[in-house]
Amino acid sequence: MSDPARGAKAGGGDASIGAEVSGARPVRPGPAPRIGVRPDGDRVVVAIRGELDLDSADRLAQALRAALGASVGGVDLELGGVEFCDCSALNVLIALHEQSLKQGKTVVLRTVGPAVERLLTLTGTRMLFDAPRSHAPGPDGARRAREGEADRGDARAEAPDHSALEDLRIEVVQLRRAMQTRPVIDLARGILMASFGLSVEEAWRVLVLASQNTNTKLYHLARDLVAAVVGEPPVDAVQEQVAAAVAKVRSEAASA
Repeated sequence: MSDPARGAKAGGGDASIGAEVSGARPVRPGPAPRIGVRPDGDRVVVAIRGELDLDSADRLAQALRAALGASVGGVDLELGGVEFCDCSALNVLIALHEQSLKQGKTVVLRTVGPAVERLLTLTGTRMLFDAPRSHAPGPDGARRAREGEADRGDARAEAPDHSALEDLRIEVVQLRRAMQTRPVIDLARGILMASFGLSVEEAWRVLVLASQNTNTKLYHLARDLVAAVVGEPPVDAVQEQVAAAVAKVRSEAASA
């Protein structure tokens, strides 16, 4: 499949969006995550840093499946360096958990950053990646169990904050909506980059400006731009506003 950066018109301003990029693919908006793998006894440790999203889901899945296959006891995840994590990455982790159960192994979170912790909390999946507890704990294990029970008792004693729960529900809805709309928006951004020779940030700025100036939701505007690639050009007003936004963004970049 052709790279949208090839054939881009660095100085072009043709308002016929995407006419020459019918085979364009979206360009990744950020650097790929760094995935490190190392053995640790009968387990394999996978340390990840960066952003985990739809663009990196396939690479993440391949790395985790390979780590699980190379292990005897399972996989330990170090996610303290993950700065962003969406539901596509969470689906990969859940699939890995299910695969580990079939193989008699476990997937355990060693470290986790705020982004991953919040997603696991919102979706109620944190317990899937807890280390299994011994059925016959020794003195230390019994003490830790008593302490854990006491902590849970303290937590239960605190009344839930209903406003916080409502905020969490809203955030889950927003997260699901973002997962549905993001691929189209990323594709539209890639089309703008290829058509006008824009950077990632400039293409995003064009989408936002055109959306505001046409009083159109950003997702709907992105959908129209993607449709233009397959022969359904957007209305004249949208074409004009996109061209105007491109001119403004270029002017801002030149004066910066």
